Amino acid sequence: MAPSTSSAITLNINGEKYMLPVDHRTTLLDALRERLDLTGTKKGCDQGQCGACTVLLDGRRAVACLQLAVAAEGRAITTIEGVADGDRLHPVQQAFIDLDGYQCGYCTPGQICSALAVIEEHAAGWPSAVTDDVRPEAGVPALTAEEIRERMSGNLCRCGAYVSIVKAVARAAEVTTSEILMPEASMPAATMSEDKESAA
Repeated sequence: MAPSTSSAITLNINGEKYMLPVDHRTTLLDALRERLDLTGTKKGCDQGQCGACTVLLDGRRAVACLQLAVAAEGRAITTIEGVADGDRLHPVQQAFIDLDGYQCGYCTPGQICSALAVIEEHAAGWPSAVTDDVRPEAGVPALTAEEIRERMSGNLCRCGAYVSIVKAVARAAEVTTSEILMPEASMPAATMSEDKESAA
């Protein structure tokens, strides 16, 4: 008897469970877009080189075109549809709008998902290829434009809006906390202060 080439899997996407049968060769990108109608994640090069399909798997960046859907079962998947908290945009999304961090918008979902992880990784003290001092005692490096460019380098923007994207990531990093990968729990510092004042 030939081995089965399909499985029924359950994917945890943006806090909701989706059950679907898939061919074992189905990529996570195709499962999201073609099977679950979550089309916010874009298909670009389909070779893992442009970053347009970037999602978060357990809080870490992953290009969905190189990830098999069956391998994503049991992991927390965050797509662009799960970044905002209802009608309230995530600070990263708001910064992209305020500073015009997009032009055609095709790369924007992947850029925003990457930015979420970049800010989290930086806050955790992870060095990048351009970090001068990588010793643990050196602490968290400054999130300079050079650091942002290096950390976001896996995402290409065909419109060349890089300057605005760097500014948007820097702005978002200023107003977010380490809770950024849990959008429903994150809140800009100013809003948190206002809430405390109104509660007093």
